[in-house]
Order: sequence, then C-alpha cells, then structure tokens
Amino acid sequence: MAHRQCPKRLWLQVHRPELTEWADASSIAIQHGYGIGEVARTLYPDGWLIDGANLADALADTRLALASKLNRTLFEATFEHEGVLIRADVLIPEEGEHRLVEVKASTRVKDYHLSDCAIQAWVCRQAGLSLNRVELAHVDSGFVYPGGGDYRGLLRHVDLTGTIEPLISQVPGWIEAARATLERGEPAIAPGAQCHTPYDCPFLTHCADAAGLPEESEFPLRLLPYPGKLKAELEAEGYRDLRDVPAERLAKPKHRRIHRVALSGEAELDPAAAAALSKHEYPRYYLDFESIQFAVPRWAGTRPYQQLVFQWSCHVEDTPGELRHLEFLDGSGDDPRRPFAEALIEALGEHGPVFVYNIGFERTRTNELASDFLDLSAPLLAIGERMVDLLPLVRNHYYHPGMDGSWSIKSVLPTLAPDLDYTALQVRHGAMAQEAYAELIDPGTVPQRRGELRRNLLDYCRLDTLAMVRLAWYREGTAYLPSPPGTNLPGADLH
Repeated sequence: MAHRQCPKRLWLQVHRPELTEWADASSIAIQHGYGIGEVARTLYPDGWLIDGANLADALADTRLALASKLNRTLFEATFEHEGVLIRADVLIPEEGEHRLVEVKASTRVKDYHLSDCAIQAWVCRQAGLSLNRVELAHVDSGFVYPGGGDYRGLLRHVDLTGTIEPLISQVPGWIEAARATLERGEPAIAPGAQCHTPYDCPFLTHCADAAGLPEESEFPLRLLPYPGKLKAELEAEGYRDLRDVPAERLAKPKHRRIHRVALSGEAELDPAAAAALSKHEYPRYYLDFESIQFAVPRWAGTRPYQQLVFQWSCHVEDTPGELRHLEFLDGSGDDPRRPFAEALIEALGEHGPVFVYNIGFERTRTNELASDFLDLSAPLLAIGERMVDLLPLVRNHYYHPGMDGSWSIKSVLPTLAPDLDYTALQVRHGAMAQEAYAELIDPGTVPQRRGELRRNLLDYCRLDTLAMVRLAWYREGTAYLPSPPGTNLPGADLH
C-alpha cells in the first residue's frame, strides 16, 4: 500500500526509517481504548483472537485455528504468500468458505480501501483459503450509542466482492513493482499530490530537501487570501515575491493591505477596528471551547466523531481593563456536556457581548448543547446570539508581516502580545488538547499525571481567551496590563 501511494515512500520506509516524521494527532481519530477493532470483536462474542506479537507464531496459530474445524470467527488471522503478509480484521466461516471483513474507522468506503481489500483477498486465496465474500465495515456516522457497551449498528458492512475482483488480478504486478523498487537505489520522485493522498507521507521533509526546491521568498504570492485566478496569472508572468507585483494588479482591499505591509515591513491597523469594538458594552466575555471526537462513541446518546465539548475558558472584563477569569474542565470521565453547559450559563449571565474567535465553532457547539438539553435550551441559544466574532474584525482591519498569511489567533498573537507565548506551554494546540484530555480521563492514568494534564489543559485554554482580550485591547488602542485572575464561579469544576 505504501508503494501504491509512492514508490519512494516504500523505499524510505525499508531503507531509511530513521527519516520518519509522523503527522501530529490532528490527523488521527482519538480512540484510546475504544478502538474500532475492539468493538468489531464484541459483535462476534465467540471469536478467536490471533494475538501473537511474533508473526511466525501468528501464522502458526492461524493454521492451527483453521485446522481445528471449530468454525469460529477469527480476529487478526494472519496469512502470507510470496513474502506478502496480511492480518485480516475479521474472518467468518460460512458453509465451508470464509467471509473476509476489513474494518475501517472512516465513515465511507474510500478508493484506497479497494486496493487494500484486493491485496488481502489475493493473499488469502493464494494461501489456500476460499473466500465467498469480501466486505468493508466502516463507521455509520448516524449511529447513536445507547450505552451499556451495545455497539450493534456502529459498523455498516459493504460488499466489495465484485468491485475488487478486477483489482485482485493486478496484485502480482503491484508486488513485482514494489520488489523492483526496493532492489534499486532511492527513487528520484519529486514532491507532489501523492505526498498527501491518501495519507500524509512521513517523509515530506526529506523529500522536499532532496528535491532542492527553491527557497520561498520572504513575501510569497500564497499570502494573498482567496486569490482566485490571480495567483496563477502572476506566477505565469514571472512574479514570485509579492513586493514586486504592481499595486494596480491588486483589486481586493485585503490584498492591497498585505501588499502595503510587505513593502513597508510594518504592521497596518485600520482605525475602523476601534470603532467596531467601541460599540460593545460591559461586561465583556471572552470565551473559548475545547472539544474531542471519538471514532467509537464513549457516552450514551453520542455519535461517532461528534464534537464533544469538555472545557471552556472565559475572561470577563467588567469595566475597561479590569479582568477576572472563570474556567471549566471536567476530568471525571463521565459525559461532560451537561455540567459544561450549566457552568457556562451561570458564568455568562444574561447580558454583555461574548467575544469568540471564529464564531462558527463556539456557536455551533452551543446550539448543539441546546438541542441535547432542552431544559437549558433558552439560555444556551441566548448565549449563542450574544456571540461576537473577532476573526473578521482582525481579517478586515489588521495585518502584520509576521503573520505569514494566516489570521489564526496563534499567528496573530505574537505580533501584538509577544509576552503571551504558546511555545512555552505543554499543550500548544487543539490536537494536543484532545490527546491530553483523552489521557486525563483514561482510568489507567495515575493521579500525579492526571494533575499535570489538568494544569496543562487549563493553562492552554486560559491563554486562548487572554489572547482575545489582548487582541481587543490592541484594536481599541488601549494598553491595559492583564490583572491576576479574580474570583471564580462557585460550584463549577474550576482551577
């Protein structure tokens, strides 16, 4: 499968594995003991797990299981032919033959799944196993977990038997090509679309360096947001640095602002930003949520990959420059949504703007909570209506050469409040927050580690809302210094 994506990837995996740089957790579903494979096994309670870590033992155990004539479903059955080894997720005996089921955490059948299933079917057949059906079982995103460990209906089975038949005949050619690649030197393949399809390749940095790609200019054309055809036209005309582009070629106000900043090297703040903020009354609330997605639902009433909120931070500015801080983090391991919502309602009261950064996330989560807990619906919907998005205010009125074309709060903050440093934190972005929370609620996490994870999560989310405060102050031209956190909301799970 690695060779199918890119021959160079396979070559590097075998000959230069030390160059591996895996993608961060944002590209991986958070499962942590609630994996798809484990759930699939619960659906066949009399199954036999071939769990030998040693592949030779796994092959021997598989032969023994098949020879036993017990007609039991096998998990991780292991087969090999001509040096190609596969482990089948589920192998079900049916009237003298077997049904092969490949289990995937995705919510649909993807193109590369077909190749994967074809390779597995070919190896099984060559090893002497008769298959009457090949299926792919993927997550049904509409499944609602009833609780009690009942995951019947989580997986949707799709029959791929006829679909993959033309591919099975191609497998020997794929194997021959892969072997030929491994017997030669490192393939000379330039970076391209294959670097990210179907997976992000773990050798991106090595391949970029080996390709000797020209170093990017200080102000590349990619800094222009939503350029349409303009970027391609400018590149075709030979432009590589934004500073060389004639100003009259740029029609959009954002493009013109970035162009002026590139030429001057100085930040530009439109005075209209202060006017847009000054109309908002006090108290002002600066709010940020953290959420997690589980491939396999953990709590009753939740769905696969549902965004589940577990933490919020809120800086409250009662009068100009006077701050207090409230926060919530549920580390119990129980469904955090209702206590999250109740604490939020109490903290935010009924009046005052609620500033967020990229309103789509917080408002959508708030509306979902209102749907899930009808008795809390009215105050939650009211909070959503009070939300004010700071992102368009920044995007439309501010640019700094250090932002590198990004208006994320983590790109904007260092340009106006360098004393607030995400790099000094143990949790530095949302994916790390998900990982930390999953470890926090894992029953196997020891108390000392649990306390450390809790502090790290609180520090991260608190900085997100303090960053919004500093951003608003900068837009209004004020220079208040953050005051220490004040009184916290009684009764909530607070730091």
